[in-house]
Amino acid sequence: MAGGFVGYSRSPGSRTVVRVVVAGDRGTGKSSLIAAAASESFQENVPSVLPPTRLPADFFPDHVPVTLIDTSSSLENRGKLNEELKRADAIVLTYACDQPLTLSHLCSHWLHELRRLEVKVPVIVVGCKLDLRDENNQMSLEQVMSPIMQKFREIETCIECSAATMIQVPEAFYYAQKAVLHPTSPLFDQENQCLRERCARALRRIFVLCDHDMDGALNDVELNEFQVKCFNAPLQPDEIVVVKRVVHEKIPAGVNQLGLTLTGFLFLHALFIEKGRIETTWAVLRKFGYDDDLKLRDDFFPVPSKRAPDQSVELTSEAMEFLSGVFRLFDTDDDGALQPTELDELFCTAPESPWDGAPYKDATERTARGDISLNAFLSQWALMTSLDPHHSLANLVYIGYGGDPASAVRITRRRSVDRKKQRTERNVFQCFVFGPRSAGKSSLLNSLLGRPLSKINSATGEHYAANVVDQHGGCKRTLLLREIPEDGAKKFLSNQEFLAACDVAVFVYDSSDEKSWKSTKELLLNVARHGEESGYGVPSLLISAKDDLDPHPVAIRDSLKVSQKLGIEAPIPLSMKLSNPHNIFGRIISAAEHPHLGIPETETGRKRKQYQQLFNRSLIYVSIGAAVTVVGLAGYRAYAANRSTSN
Repeated sequence: MAGGFVGYSRSPGSRTVVRVVVAGDRGTGKSSLIAAAASESFQENVPSVLPPTRLPADFFPDHVPVTLIDTSSSLENRGKLNEELKRADAIVLTYACDQPLTLSHLCSHWLHELRRLEVKVPVIVVGCKLDLRDENNQMSLEQVMSPIMQKFREIETCIECSAATMIQVPEAFYYAQKAVLHPTSPLFDQENQCLRERCARALRRIFVLCDHDMDGALNDVELNEFQVKCFNAPLQPDEIVVVKRVVHEKIPAGVNQLGLTLTGFLFLHALFIEKGRIETTWAVLRKFGYDDDLKLRDDFFPVPSKRAPDQSVELTSEAMEFLSGVFRLFDTDDDGALQPTELDELFCTAPESPWDGAPYKDATERTARGDISLNAFLSQWALMTSLDPHHSLANLVYIGYGGDPASAVRITRRRSVDRKKQRTERNVFQCFVFGPRSAGKSSLLNSLLGRPLSKINSATGEHYAANVVDQHGGCKRTLLLREIPEDGAKKFLSNQEFLAACDVAVFVYDSSDEKSWKSTKELLLNVARHGEESGYGVPSLLISAKDDLDPHPVAIRDSLKVSQKLGIEAPIPLSMKLSNPHNIFGRIISAAEHPHLGIPETETGRKRKQYQQLFNRSLIYVSIGAAVTVVGLAGYRAYAANRSTSN
């Protein structure tokens, strides 16, 4: 199968050097092995421990230099040995072919020692002094090493060599370098003899990108284009025939009348790896932009890293239209919602489904059977883009966004500028929800997701809710609610930029509980002070929750007094049992759309503001006075000059 899919990889990722530590029992040939590899000849007199030895970049086909670290196994050097082992990219463990006990000690001591030190790098087992083995004591390396490799999966390969006769000396370090540059573990499950899920997902995406006519198979032209892209050489017609025949003989579903199917494509790569041609699969993955973790490299995603704390990232209309199209494409039963299986299929070309864990799991509206609507789908993307723009953009590309990645996101104007201009251009608003335990914060978040009161569970930690809110005139805005746990508020507020990402703050309290109100008042004042000191003050709303219960008179009287004193809107009564909560979300959006209004102002903040205004006014007067003085002085000098001339 020369040529097709078996071109040699010369794209070793981002590595500039590979550090290989050689360890093993005394007298097993460590130093002689290193010296023979470096000089390409046998050295009679070799020091007991060599200094670091460098094999140049052109020594192996990948053109990455290798640094060989010799070690001593003596007890007095054990500390240095352990340090070197922990710094290694790969480890060569040696035994002497003429001393069987050294192989036994390698298993009983060295491999266990690496695990004790938590050294998790590829291990190459090398038998040295092959020329000295007793001819009457020949053994099958495969039979001896197979059970050892089953027990110690970190062993990549094993080889026997002779420095005296130069048999397989460079190969020992070639395999060590290869294990680092083209590691097996991320791609292949040795125990189950199959591709790992993340590898299969990456290859599936590559297959989809190469299937230009989208017929589910790579025809001869598409196969050739793939080959040229990855290996810079075309496939000959007879080579394509051979590839297809090999696949069809092993797995008939791998080839059909249209060409090589996804099943066949994945089978080929599993076959290459089983045959020791793992560099072929790595060449393909790296050509399509994947790094060693099987994620697309960071340079694929031009999200500006430098932006002000009070700027956020939103998806553009182009990206939203793409996502709407993808939603309809995978909504195979055309019911206006994606089932969990359909959503899994949508993300099958991403490293994993991005919404399976916190903070995205349960952050959007779902039906009883777990289906997600278009609004909820787009809200989830808005949430991910707001919290982690890079991750959002990456997943857009994974699922097939073909435009310029830079056209998929936009950086919003600073919130401080929005306040000065008294308007905002944002489509996504983030609302921080404060309040004590059992005040109704979780109920507010869950009501945004349309969850019945009977199914609402009180949450004690931080979590999110995201949904589209319909405004008057058919305008739609996405609202992101972030619940701030009471016991975590103090920690959050210790961060000077905590409120920078917030468009509006909501303070929820149980109107029937005086203690709940007092806790909320303290939170409101702390947040107001934080906003004044940091410059990130935000519009704030008080929500008098559980309005169906008998209100506490102190809570009623004091809440009105506090809201008037701070210059914010009076508390908004809310009952999840008696009223429609959707009106409250409209009011939250409205507050966010008017970033200059409803910002709480403490007495200290008001005095500071008045002082600043007075100070600025004084500066203006001083500036005017100085200007008058300068003009007067200039006029006097002109007059004096004219008078002198006339005389």
